[in-house]
Amino acid sequence: MKRIAMVMVALCLVLMGCEQQVKDNVLIHRSFYNTIWERFDYVATDVVVKEATTYDLNLSISFTEDYPYDYIDLVFVVFTSEGDRYRAKEYKPKLKDADGQWSAQLVDGCYTFTLPINKQLVINDSGTYRFQIEQKMPITPLVGVKELTLLNN
Repeated sequence: MKRIAMVMVALCLVLMGCEQQVKDNVLIHRSFYNTIWERFDYVATDVVVKEATTYDLNLSISFTEDYPYDYIDLVFVVFTSEGDRYRAKEYKPKLKDADGQWSAQLVDGCYTFTLPINKQLVINDSGTYRFQIEQKMPITPLVGVKELTLLNN
């Protein structure tokens, strides 16, 4: 009986360690299921850098059928602790083909895309950096965006 209890405790510790690893690679997660994404509603997080670090960033973003465009216009910005722009880049990925068909599979009512945001983003100096995502679509509020997740892979 003690052996079974020890195995169960060990298994729980392993599973908790795996869960923590999954959470560690999510830098930002934002759900828009109960709201809509306004133009100047920046999605952001602060990242504490203690030593030179490299980030491999991907953005996972989900849309429903009521999303009115065939692209999305996003800006990814990294700010230093002092509020200065460290990096900024605009992304305009196509979401639908020329016939208006989504370029992703429909799963659970959403089309999910994974976009490479910044591979090998090197931050050499320690400090608190702000990672920020902004949508620059022409009509606001933006309907049909359901989830946005910034991952460090």
